[in-house]
Amino acid sequence: MKLLAPSVLSADFSKLREQLEDVEKGGADWIHCDIMDGHFTPNITFGPFILESIRRSTKLFLDVHLMIMNPDLFIPEFAKSGADLLTIHYESTIHLHRTIHLVKSLGLKVGVSINPATPVEFLFETLECVDLVLIMSVNPGFGGQKFIESSLRKVKKLKQIRDKEKYNFLIEVDGGVKLENLDLLIEAGCDVFVAGSAIFNSNNIEEETKKFKKIINKN
Repeated sequence: MKLLAPSVLSADFSKLREQLEDVEKGGADWIHCDIMDGHFTPNITFGPFILESIRRSTKLFLDVHLMIMNPDLFIPEFAKSGADLLTIHYESTIHLHRTIHLVKSLGLKVGVSINPATPVEFLFETLECVDLVLIMSVNPGFGGQKFIESSLRKVKKLKQIRDKEKYNFLIEVDGGVKLENLDLLIEAGCDVFVAGSAIFNSNNIEEETKKFKKIINKN
């Protein structure tokens, strides 16, 4: 299963409903929502109230990426606001296993994420109980950054672990994903492709979404 998850971080929020409709018509599978608090990241995006508005604007699966410190304090609110999946960073909480099970106790799917400098091996003890692993291919904080090539090695290693242990999690990549590197990501083992500026900054969002889906679907 290969899925496209356009990131609303790069959307024009004055036209958010219209642009969500564009990616939906283009064949997007999920909507990726980057939540930043100004502490874990050098930027602030939005919280549960805006997520609730996004939920009302689309029927697509909401893939909510929490780039925040002390995520346990906010997980219940994001769950109530319409998230379908919450992804927590390994680096953001001391008790990751407990945080994963907090998300699951609320009836949501759960993911874990690592920054570019964090080894895949640090996640090993949590892989059997998550639905998704998100590899950050840029340093969190801003859209439009250049893809970090070493992320491909992480995706390959993660896929090897999944195959060997017969785990069921999806592998997601976020940061610098463009039409030009989709084939490399697919070959490495990526399942979910987060694209922000490459889609929302294009002249025709619907058509650009279709281009992404065409490449993803051929594999």
